[in-house]
Amino acid sequence: MSTLRIPTPLRPYANGQGEITLQAQTVGEALTILTDRYTGLRPHLFTPDGKLRPFVNLFVNDEDVRQLKGLDTPIHESDRLILVPSIAGGYAHD
Repeated sequence: MSTLRIPTPLRPYANGQGEITLQAQTVGEALTILTDRYTGLRPHLFTPDGKLRPFVNLFVNDEDVRQLKGLDTPIHESDRLILVPSIAGGYAHD
């Protein structure tokens, strides 16, 4: 089983879980399992037409899946998946 780490801002949509274990062959399959299990996560990860939102970063171990095969990136039992949502900020002028 692989481990998928859920970042703190998304944990309320995953019943407070920080990590889940799942058995999947690809990153896309892992996300399908995740969002089927915790349906409240789906709109935070995917657009209405089913594409991964651009601000969601996914890593298999330490490698960005965008540099690999995207959602088709294979995963193995010992792999660790990490979701990292981008957080934008700015400087407010007085």
